[in-house]
Amino acid sequence: METAEQTLTKWTIDPTHSEVQFKVKHLMITTVTGSFQTFGAEIEAPGDDLSQARISFWADVDSIGTGNEQRDGHLKTAEFFDLEKHPRITFESKGTKSVDHDGSWDLIGDLTINGHTKPIILGVEWGGVMKDPWGNTKAGVTINGKLSRKEWHLNWNAPLEAGGVLVSDEVRISCEVQLTKQG
Repeated sequence: METAEQTLTKWTIDPTHSEVQFKVKHLMITTVTGSFQTFGAEIEAPGDDLSQARISFWADVDSIGTGNEQRDGHLKTAEFFDLEKHPRITFESKGTKSVDHDGSWDLIGDLTINGHTKPIILGVEWGGVMKDPWGNTKAGVTINGKLSRKEWHLNWNAPLEAGGVLVSDEVRISCEVQLTKQG
């Protein structure tokens, strides 16, 4: 009899057709978008059922980009991501929970930022499976979530003269991910 281990399919992220972004309020009135350019994951799922996948994701802190070199440099310091001590952000899945019967689920796991690990729930929307012109099987997912910076000890901020703070505590996560079936 075949075990579940033998029937697992490996998937990888196609970085040229994927985005890993975050959004944070600046001055309490506008949103700044940042992204990571270097990232990857080890993904194993029963066939094409990515709602049951085991995921080990990473993003290189050094690849952060917000459209402002000075801000990017500040984000890499110990006041934020502490690139020197913690060069990667990681996510390890712990399970999933179906939220509807139309291809959405909650992805539950542990997110490690700046050496601090906390549980997080991310919403996943299934985009489907398709063969590309070269015969590769591709799958697409949209991942969204939010976190409190303070929970991961990303505490730096500056008070504003009129009240409030320079950078919001809430960070929204927004990812468009295309996966390639291996083997």
